[in-house]
Amino acid sequence: MRLSGIAIAVAALAISSAPTLCAASSQEEKQALAPTGKIRGAFLANNPIHATKDLSGELRGPAIDLGRELARRIAVPFEGVAYPSYPALVAGAKSGEWDIIFFGILPERKKDIDFSAPYAQIEGSYLVGNGSPISMISEVDRPGVRVAVLEKGAADAVLTVTLKHATLIRTATVNDAVEMFRSGNAEAVAALKTFLFPASEKMPGSRVLDGRTYVEEIGIGVPKGRDVSAAYVRKFVDEAKANGFAKAVVEGAAQRGFVVAP
Repeated sequence: MRLSGIAIAVAALAISSAPTLCAASSQEEKQALAPTGKIRGAFLANNPIHATKDLSGELRGPAIDLGRELARRIAVPFEGVAYPSYPALVAGAKSGEWDIIFFGILPERKKDIDFSAPYAQIEGSYLVGNGSPISMISEVDRPGVRVAVLEKGAADAVLTVTLKHATLIRTATVNDAVEMFRSGNAEAVAALKTFLFPASEKMPGSRVLDGRTYVEEIGIGVPKGRDVSAAYVRKFVDEAKANGFAKAVVEGAAQRGFVVAP
């Protein structure tokens, strides 16, 4: 379960009182980060490493906690902006729908986004079925093995380069990849462990392979070219890690394979 609100509040208080925190934001920084009068923070919907809706419909998660703390420092409201898929999120960037993003730090994304240092890390692996002859990660890359993967996600980026014999089947969402696997149209699903463990629990006999295919680092980004925003966000993440706030919100998500970045 998530850490209590008290734990998060204590961590936030520790940051706000520490001597190395960001100084009060300048008007230039405030305008750069919140040109509409609020910070709009983007993330992929229904992803517990970023945010999910509780029973009341309120968004909760690391992206919300970090976004609210960043907004508090520059004295503006925070609004979470959830996107159903990677293409939709990218389209939102081009049309100016968000100001910051909570996202995996991948080389191809750096062409359009300036990132902070990572505040969290997640391991990637494979989900295989009951009775599968695949017992190790190294056994996936064989002729005839179909691997369902989120198109343009971190697993797709890594496996497109590293797999030589298995076939990647790209899907619009991770849930689509899992469904393809469930229906027998793929021998494995490649994704982050934070997706794979919950999926495995719903399919008796399936299992997540030990080890890791990659590590995805999660940071806060801003659209390319917004140098003032990028500098402030980088400073914010560095200090949130140093003062324990990042650790508190990551551990509060209680997701297997999701840890604070060193």
